[in-house]
Amino acid sequence: MLAPRTESTPPRRRPGRRAVLGALSLAGACSLVVASAVAAPAAGVHGTPAGHCAGRAVLHVPGAVRQQADCLEELTTAGTAASGHTDPADYAGLTPKDLPTPSGVPGIQIDGYFPDTSTTNTNHGWNHDAQFVIRLPDHWNGGLVVSGTPGNREQYANDRAISDWMLSRGYAFAATDKGNTGLSFYRDGTRPGDAIAEWNTRLTQLTRAARAVVTERYHRPPARTVATGMSNGGYLVRWQLENHPELYDGGVDWEGTLWRSEGPNLFTFLPPALRAYPVYAAGGPGAEEARNALHDAGYPAGSEFLWPYHHQVYWDLTQRIYREELDPGFDGAAEAGTPYCASGTPDCDTDYDYAARPAAVHRAVDRIALTGRIGKPLITLQGTLDMLLPISKDSDVYARMVRQAGRGALLRYYRIEDGTHTDSLVDAFPDKLRPMVPCHRSAFEALEKWLGGKGRPPASHAVKRPAAADATTLLTSCPLDQRSDGGTA
Repeated sequence: MLAPRTESTPPRRRPGRRAVLGALSLAGACSLVVASAVAAPAAGVHGTPAGHCAGRAVLHVPGAVRQQADCLEELTTAGTAASGHTDPADYAGLTPKDLPTPSGVPGIQIDGYFPDTSTTNTNHGWNHDAQFVIRLPDHWNGGLVVSGTPGNREQYANDRAISDWMLSRGYAFAATDKGNTGLSFYRDGTRPGDAIAEWNTRLTQLTRAARAVVTERYHRPPARTVATGMSNGGYLVRWQLENHPELYDGGVDWEGTLWRSEGPNLFTFLPPALRAYPVYAAGGPGAEEARNALHDAGYPAGSEFLWPYHHQVYWDLTQRIYREELDPGFDGAAEAGTPYCASGTPDCDTDYDYAARPAAVHRAVDRIALTGRIGKPLITLQGTLDMLLPISKDSDVYARMVRQAGRGALLRYYRIEDGTHTDSLVDAFPDKLRPMVPCHRSAFEALEKWLGGKGRPPASHAVKRPAAADATTLLTSCPLDQRSDGGTA
């Protein structure tokens, strides 16, 4: 809950951040590759330069003002959760509880931060933003995977969903906290949109630095560099491939957030949900009309079982804090509005009308907006039961944008039947939902083959949830060639 600003509340915008940046799924907002040369290696495929953790003391992260390199017997969460080289609270709720954890990956972990003026990230007691983690396995397959975090989480948020699996396959892995964290991330920066714009610059900064560190560690540059991430991290993948394709060979976008100045965006579908849901939940004569309003806003028929949770946890808070970031003047001196205000309350986010807001608000969104003009191969996947970013208002639209920009040959888009935004919900609704983690892994493997010239991925289509598959199968398998129309791609 965000109280109205008082004398003791930090100012909404922090001046001076841009001066120190130099070159810089939504999951969890409340708690958002590589070819045969870099495929999963046999032991010692590329060798370990001069032995375990050799050269650790001389590794240098360009641009970092602080770094700490540790030699670890285990880089995955099977070891780092106990050794203190990750923070389990950072990735809590993002994966199914029974997701297996790989192990047996020794190597070097570098933690540190780049220059920044904001202090929301308290990891390591540093109280400093722009923190990063870089992991360098002893048995390297030649590839580098970089990622930004979902939601407003810190740099370890991807450890269980993404980093563990990548490391077990031999990839070096790097992640950034995006330059600001927490529910009050909007206080960072001087202009509306600055905090989100920094996310993009920080991933660019980390990618360049991680490529240099990989080259220093293994005595040759990465064969390929791939960006991947979920929710806000997926947005970063899209933005990087549009704006810095020279740094990457491809990317996997897992339910990335869509920002468009003309919409759709969060502000065009969240307020209708906030207005209609209480009427629907109350029952009575207006309930059916409210249900239809939610369907029209993008929340499809059959998704009703997920509405109570998302209304309680995501919709209201997400609307208020992202609106504060991009349109702080809407509620005057208040900070991030009034939680769950009733329609008709002055300055209430429930009644927010993005189309009617001043041109300056639309320009702020345009600063972070996507265009669809990707410059490298991209695989996008999103669940059909995503209730934070409804698929018809997000990835369906982005896929059209890519095609309209003339870049359709670079995109494969998979609509995952019964997938949702946060995989922990699969534990609560195992008969109605399927986990997205194995679909992300299948997409990554498809990108590996694509980049390696070993075959293009299946054409874009809806991926069917196998009717007879049990929970274990769904947790470990997601064939991308299973079409929802019963055929195969």
